[in-house]
Amino acid sequence: MSFEPRPGGAPPADPPDRDELREHLVRTRTAGDVATRRESNLESIRRASERDPEYLFGLQPRGRWSFDDLFALMVERVGIRPDRRHRRGPDTIDPDRTVARLDAMRARLAAAARGRQRVLVATGHPNGVHAVHAAIAAALERAGCELVRPASGASLDWGEGPRAIDYLQGVAVVSEGGWACHTHSPRPMEAMLATLRGRGEPPPDLVVADHGYAGAAGEAGVESVGFADCNDPALFLGEAEGSVLVTVPLDDGMPADVYAPVSGYLLAGLRPR
Repeated sequence: MSFEPRPGGAPPADPPDRDELREHLVRTRTAGDVATRRESNLESIRRASERDPEYLFGLQPRGRWSFDDLFALMVERVGIRPDRRHRRGPDTIDPDRTVARLDAMRARLAAAARGRQRVLVATGHPNGVHAVHAAIAAALERAGCELVRPASGASLDWGEGPRAIDYLQGVAVVSEGGWACHTHSPRPMEAMLATLRGRGEPPPDLVVADHGYAGAAGEAGVESVGFADCNDPALFLGEAEGSVLVTVPLDDGMPADVYAPVSGYLLAGLRPR
C-alpha cells in the first residue's frame, strides 16, 4: 500500500499495519537500502569508540566499546552491512528492526497516554522527522498528557554563537536568529532538566527525542525513546547499556511527508480523553 502525502507530514487517516509500514519504509528508503553513506557510519563508530563528546550525544558509556564492539552492535541493532570490506557507498537499515523498535516505542507512548504522564518532546531536526515529533506531541496532549516546555527562550552558547531553546508545535528545538537549526548537542536538554530542578519540579516521566536530547535525558535517568540514523551509534549504545529505553533505527533525513505513516503507526493505539 502507498500513502498519499499529507500537509506537514500529518499522520494518514488510516494508519498502516505492520506489513504496510514495512513496505513503505523499504520503498521510500527510510529503511532497507538507505542513502546514509557507509563512510559516515564508519567514521561515527570510530569517533564514538574514541569517546568524542560530539558523537556520544551526552551519554557516558560504562563499557569499553571498542570500534569492533560498536560495529558489531550496529550490525545487531540496526542492520548495517556486516561485511567489514564494505567501506564506501550506501549502507542498510533492517526494516524489521525498525518496525520492532517502533512497536516498543508505540507501547511506551500508549502507557504515557493511559497514565496522562508528563512528557517532553524534542528534536535536533527542525525539518523532516520533526513532523513525527509534532504528531506525537499533539496526540499525547489530546490524550491528556502534560507537555512539559521548560527553559522556553533560554539562551545557550557552546562556542558557535548564541542559540535559544524554542518550542515548535510543542517540540523543543534550538534556534539561531529566529530560525530553528540542526543540532547534536546535549546542552539544550541539560538546560531544560536543570530549569525543572531549579523550579523544584520533577523531571518528565518520558522524553521523546533524538540526538543529544535523547542521550542527555537518558544519562540523567529520565526514560527516553527516540530515533537514530545508522550514523548515530551513541543512542544504540545507550539502549544496549540501559540508559536509553528505545532507539528506533531509520533514515532521519527524509522529507516530512515520508514519515506520515510512521506517525500513524505509532499513534494508532492512542485515544483522546
